[in-house]
Amino acid sequence: MPKNSSKLKAGVVAIAASAALVLVPSGASANCGGGGVTPAEIDICTPTTRARLLPNGMLVPPKSAPARVKAVIAAANKIRTKPYVWGGGHGRWWDSGYDCSGSVSYALHGGSFLESPLPSGPMERWGLSGEGRWITVYANAGHAWMIIAGLAFDTVGGPGPRWHSAPVSSTEGFIARHPSGY
Repeated sequence: MPKNSSKLKAGVVAIAASAALVLVPSGASANCGGGGVTPAEIDICTPTTRARLLPNGMLVPPKSAPARVKAVIAAANKIRTKPYVWGGGHGRWWDSGYDCSGSVSYALHGGSFLESPLPSGPMERWGLSGEGRWITVYANAGHAWMIIAGLAFDTVGGPGPRWHSAPVSSTEGFIARHPSGY
């Protein structure tokens, strides 16, 4: 009887492992770095669909985006018509205008990735090194901008923080950073 019990346990483990492989999408890990979604959802780790830019300048996130990514997009949408103001967004979250790092900070704060605003220089050391799956911040000592769900949020190319279907700023000379799991 002990031999049969061991075989039964081994069989159950093998079936569970096989089922896990079927349920997890190709190329995805079980938790995809803690991105806030379950592995059964489509488009978990890497956005296969980009966010959609509306004619009014508002960004609509992909349905498959994690809740915190949607919150970052919602926050950025709130300030997308504000003017560029040097130092804006650093003294208080809700401001009359925003500079580059103030607008990036505001958006990241919306997703609970920042507790207080950061100037562009310190953003070079924020989060983890490299490009993220959903959010990538590009920073150097003089400028910061980001890509969220495939679209750029930048103060360059507009009179203040705006969404762009393609990056306006070059990535050359910038350090790419991202929040863990995103």
